Amino acid sequence: MALALKIENLSKRYRLGQLDRKTFVADWKRKLSGKVEKDDAPDAFWALRDLNFGVEQGDVVGILGRNGAGKSTLLKILSQITAPSSGRVLLKGRVAALLEVGTGFHPELSGRDNVFLNGAILGMTSREIAGNFDEIVAFAGVEKFIDTPVKRYSSGMRVRLAFAVAAHLEAEILIIDEVLAVGDQAFQNKCLGKMSDVARAGRTVLFVSHNAAAVEALCTRGLVLERGGLCFDGTATAALASYAASGGEAAATDLNTRTDRTGTGACRITAIELRDPQGRSVKTLAAGDDAEFWLHYEMPVPRPVPSLCVRLHFTTSLGAPVFAQSNHFGAHPFPADGVLPARGSFVCRIPRLPLAESLYRLEFRLQSSFTSAENFDSMLNAFEFNVAAADFFGGGKLPRSDRGSALVPAQWRVES
Repeated sequence: MALALKIENLSKRYRLGQLDRKTFVADWKRKLSGKVEKDDAPDAFWALRDLNFGVEQGDVVGILGRNGAGKSTLLKILSQITAPSSGRVLLKGRVAALLEVGTGFHPELSGRDNVFLNGAILGMTSREIAGNFDEIVAFAGVEKFIDTPVKRYSSGMRVRLAFAVAAHLEAEILIIDEVLAVGDQAFQNKCLGKMSDVARAGRTVLFVSHNAAAVEALCTRGLVLERGGLCFDGTATAALASYAASGGEAAATDLNTRTDRTGTGACRITAIELRDPQGRSVKTLAAGDDAEFWLHYEMPVPRPVPSLCVRLHFTTSLGAPVFAQSNHFGAHPFPADGVLPARGSFVCRIPRLPLAESLYRLEFRLQSSFTSAENFDSMLNAFEFNVAAADFFGGGKLPRSDRGSALVPAQWRVES
């Protein structure tokens, strides 16, 4: 089968910091002469580096990778929004891309006008847009608001309309970034169905998503990006497994040596441990056991913190959210007197851990208050732990593993 796109030695370099006039002129001279940029430039950041792969017509390819892996940069180059620093991209046919919510929408114009405007930006003719207009509006479910200015639309309405326009463009290549999370579940299913229809029609789909179920159901192939390079190319199922394993390496690294944390550092988490009901530090706990998560911290310079907020986000091994917890949820702000010891531990106790058998990861964020914008310390994939199967409900039965991660106790009865 013929290739729909081919990427050869693709690289994209960004310059950190501000660009002065002298450097700007030097950059242009280098580009015009065809010289390769130096690897050791102190202000160089390579978002992509020597990327090579091809995609055949009719393939549905899932692109996976953690934040900063180069996914968005790759899609912007494929969509011809930005140019590569070196290498080339060969595209066969017209490209329709949905990278950001409402890209190309004018807030003062109505939904009707924006359909024609956005369609024109994507390369559709006026006749083509008019012929698909009713179907686009019906798919987006905004019939009652089509003559209302887009600035009054919710984010969900904008993404529905933007997706509807892109999906109805008769393009040979459809590029979808992780924007479907804005829509509700019913619309997400509708979008996945539309992408399946596009693929069955012989067109090519590139799909960036952290939704493992969607990638596995929709995609025939998976690519995993890491630090701007391709680290895995195979079936969607194998790519998801590779993606999950790459996150485990980060979670197993000493927090004090991690360079992917953000925040001012006014208060820092130095280590995380999980303790079982006997107080032992473990990496595996049985479903339904009482769990304590200890976040050991230090404050380099002790300072008053009247209402410190500790946020914990529990995710699957693929990064899908499971649940969140915070000391402010239960009205337990601390410290009570506004002064934290220079070193100590934040302890989150979860009675009867309601998680099914699987591998889970933990993200954290420390901030000065629940609504504060001051981030002291935060990190993704900071800690991982296993939950072993156990008789959580006391009846000897458990739900299937593909039915979700949560184990929720309930009481049943029959009423006439």
